[in-house]
Amino acid sequence: MFFTNIIKENRKLFTPMKVAMILLGTAFVSFGLYNIHQQTDITEGGILGLTLLLNYWLGLKPSTLSLILDLAFYFLAYKYLGKDFIKLSILASVSLAGFLRLWEQFPPMLPNLSSVPFIASLLGGLFVGVGVGLVVRQGGASGGDDALALTISRLTNCRISFAYLITDTAVLLMSLSYIPLHRIVYSLLTVIISSLVIDLVQNAGKKNWLPDFNFFAKKT
Repeated sequence: MFFTNIIKENRKLFTPMKVAMILLGTAFVSFGLYNIHQQTDITEGGILGLTLLLNYWLGLKPSTLSLILDLAFYFLAYKYLGKDFIKLSILASVSLAGFLRLWEQFPPMLPNLSSVPFIASLLGGLFVGVGVGLVVRQGGASGGDDALALTISRLTNCRISFAYLITDTAVLLMSLSYIPLHRIVYSLLTVIISSLVIDLVQNAGKKNWLPDFNFFAKKT
């Protein structure tokens, strides 16, 4: 009822197409996380990686850390991206949690790709990239790491692919303190792929919409 009332009060913001794309995007992300990332132990950077890192070294509970970090980055994003961004992000976050809960009711729908981590990295990056790209294209975020990347992109005028890559890579490099190098390599691969695909989906149809392998390129 609460979210129904919010949508009724913001009809121009929560158009049927925008809501549908956010739902589709979070369905893609959650499907990839549940069926690929969780099965193969290939992680993304961002909030998830930072949460695991701080849990390992400081012993802090992941549930508490995740909430604190998400709220901190959403607060930062609110300052620079506005309240409409936060409203859309709330819908995306709730939708993501709901889809994850849905997939958990069933056994994995894809074969376990642990024996072929390269393929798992490619598919994992595609699912996350397409899903997050659809959400970001609508003006929202599915988590605190998306909010941070969007804020960096806005403040520095860099492509969003570079913003994602720099934050995720920083977390993965710090994670070398407790995760074997061979696992980090595959995680880095999926991060690079997802960053490029997010950029591609977000800007599809716009001027210079193709992903730029020069991550330092400015937005135009």
